[in-house]
Amino acid sequence: MQTLRVALGDRGYPIHVGPGLLESADLFAPHLGATAAVITDALVAPLHLERLARTLERAGARVVSIVVPDGEQHKDWRTLDRVLDELLASRCDRSVTVVALGGGVVGDLAGFAAAIYQRGVAFIQVPTTLLAQVDSSVGGKTAINHARGKNMVGAFHQPRVVVADVGTLATLPGRELRAGLAEVIKHGLILDASFVAWLEDDMPKLLAGDAAALTRAVLRSCELKAQVVVSDEREQGLRAILNFGHTFAHAIEAGMGYGAWVHGEAVGAGMVMATELSLRAGLIGPQDARRPSALISAAGLPVAGPAGLSPERYLELMSVDKKAAGGRIRFVLLEAIGRAVIRGDIPPGLVCDAIQGCTARGTASSAAT
Repeated sequence: MQTLRVALGDRGYPIHVGPGLLESADLFAPHLGATAAVITDALVAPLHLERLARTLERAGARVVSIVVPDGEQHKDWRTLDRVLDELLASRCDRSVTVVALGGGVVGDLAGFAAAIYQRGVAFIQVPTTLLAQVDSSVGGKTAINHARGKNMVGAFHQPRVVVADVGTLATLPGRELRAGLAEVIKHGLILDASFVAWLEDDMPKLLAGDAAALTRAVLRSCELKAQVVVSDEREQGLRAILNFGHTFAHAIEAGMGYGAWVHGEAVGAGMVMATELSLRAGLIGPQDARRPSALISAAGLPVAGPAGLSPERYLELMSVDKKAAGGRIRFVLLEAIGRAVIRGDIPPGLVCDAIQGCTARGTASSAAT
């Protein structure tokens, strides 16, 4: 096991990374109240819920289990209300600790429930997908979706601890593993060129589920994200660079219907679009612009958005994104591999050209195969 700390003063917390951590009661005990309310989904529950419940009981907590439907489309008001109702029905008071067991959807939903239940209770992140382990479980961003945009209703609420058991990744379907690699790639592209070079060399090991490679990827991603979170916890400036590719990705998810594209797939295509926009804006050269697309493709992720979504529809959806400010859409773009910049002055026509260019290439590639 390896441990790093998110240094947020009295709201700081450890991140534990390694295999077999779901059985480690000593990792949970210091952060639990009398009751642990485990929120998980119907896909994860049969795989890991019983094991974690036994661990939490050994740590001294009464365990309440709340199982919600699987899928991004269920990260909504209806499911949130059901979670709150079950917390109340189980007589959970303000000493309860909410435990999020699952992927990013469960982490976002459970974290938001913890943020608002009885004006805020403690919660623990136990991410079981690669995407959640490297990204959504770290940083305290919690939310549910609205019909007009992804993650539009939420709160900043930091966990007490993140327990990332890389052994749970062995149960991931290939599609979900690839989706998680999108966020790993993102961290390298915006913050660490040497990490990108390692990913280019070791992508086959990651795709094969090599435990050592996955542990390194999770740990380095968490280190990079933690550095940014500590500098800008509430996304007033620097932290927005973590949204590289996400402005486009959220438009894809909202435009196609939540769940049609998993988040990492949309982020993969979104990063290619953001890179294309960086090239067209004159921020990077053609050689640097080719590397993200090649790496994303090597990870088995889409390098183009859906053909049925027009550039104009992208702009409409992106205009209500949380990252829009003062009527302008802010884009995270690349100045170099490992260095990102936030720009709010990109002409809409240039954005449409970048989207169209990526879509056309993706369509041509599909036709060729």
